Amino acid sequence: MKNELNQTRDGFRSRSGFIIACIGSAVGMGNIWRFPMLVSTWGGLTFLIPYFIFVLLIASTGVMGEFALGRFGKAGPVGAFGKCTEVGLGKPKLGERIGYIPVLGSLALAIGYTCVMAWIFKYFFMSLSGDLFAMGQDMDIIGITFGATASAWGANAWIVVAVIASFAIMSFGISGGIEKANKVMMPVLFFLFVALGVYVLTIPGSSDGYKYIFTLNTKGLLNPQVWLFAFGQAFFSLSVAGNGSVIYGSYLSDNECIPSSARNVALFDTLAALLAAFVIIPAMATSGAKLDAGGPGLMFIYLVNVMNGMAGGRIVGIIFFLCVTFAGVSSIINLYEAPVAFLQEKLKFKRVTATAVIHIVGVSVALCIQAIVSQWMDVVSIYICPLGALLAAIMFFWIAGKKVVLENVNMGAGKPVGKLFFPLSKYVYCACALIALIAGAIVGGIG
Repeated sequence: MKNELNQTRDGFRSRSGFIIACIGSAVGMGNIWRFPMLVSTWGGLTFLIPYFIFVLLIASTGVMGEFALGRFGKAGPVGAFGKCTEVGLGKPKLGERIGYIPVLGSLALAIGYTCVMAWIFKYFFMSLSGDLFAMGQDMDIIGITFGATASAWGANAWIVVAVIASFAIMSFGISGGIEKANKVMMPVLFFLFVALGVYVLTIPGSSDGYKYIFTLNTKGLLNPQVWLFAFGQAFFSLSVAGNGSVIYGSYLSDNECIPSSARNVALFDTLAALLAAFVIIPAMATSGAKLDAGGPGLMFIYLVNVMNGMAGGRIVGIIFFLCVTFAGVSSIINLYEAPVAFLQEKLKFKRVTATAVIHIVGVSVALCIQAIVSQWMDVVSIYICPLGALLAAIMFFWIAGKKVVLENVNMGAGKPVGKLFFPLSKYVYCACALIALIAGAIVGGIG
């Protein structure tokens, strides 16, 4: 059976399929919802500078490391961590136990995403039906206030829809489901976002939004929270948390060039985030809205009000929420994949059974956390993502060792990585992840 055992394990059928799927896992709600929200809240370029620095660092160390770790272990975090401790310490069970942490982190992220995807599916349906446009410029999320909807469990049906969409794709496996779905969704997403950006550029007043994005507050760069959020967002956006990149890397052939794949993922992920910011923030400027009014309602309340007030707003709304739907689905299937693969690898579940079990858990918890989903996602992205990334880095760069690392990173590459790669990954990358965890605990106020 193709999906049951490692020796006949499913995988990506092509290099382009792997890269597009990885881009899909990275390009998600972190780019379209959270990134513009943080750029808005923390003042444009003041946030972008530390964000770009961390993206460059993480792409050239952590992303490559997690892809290589997954390919080395030919398994998700549990199996890959176990192989590291087996090679480095002769204790495979130790790594396997530690590997449960990023698997649970991936599930926690997926559950939070499920709640957000419920809102997205609802909004896309309302844009098609015309309900968003009919409400004029008095739109509140799902028809009432943002907080009241959550506490009233107002998105229950749409949470089920989100889970069904994820389940439907993942049940077909890696090559038959995830790879094929991303090959359709990602090109369409980028094309539509570029079209939206061009349209917004033509609207009077949008220039104020671009000015805001490129505004630099030097005092703001001294604020540790800016760097903390930028670091957390980079981890969150690049899908580096010891789970998603590891599991996709495990489906990678030995001929794939990991450094090239990592660069492509970082490039297109950053491009998608910037495209979202260049659509949302200038669109806000066209209505004279406060551009530093970030928060969860930026996309779900303020932007919808702006669309309802602009010429062609209904068409813009349909295209925008279709893009968001594609981005969210491509990410949620990546997040659910690590726990699904765990059930396949360790409990020998068949693919459909494992997918069903994990999605039942996901929908059950998602229904209960709607009132705290914003805080839930903040905690996961600021604490759990860096923790998972730190654990993966320790396992690969410290325990498996330099020889294993360089052999697996360079496998399939036309040119080996430079001499700085290993020390940069082992010391700087790991130190940054550790600092982020400590700073998150000290600074607080993540919400």
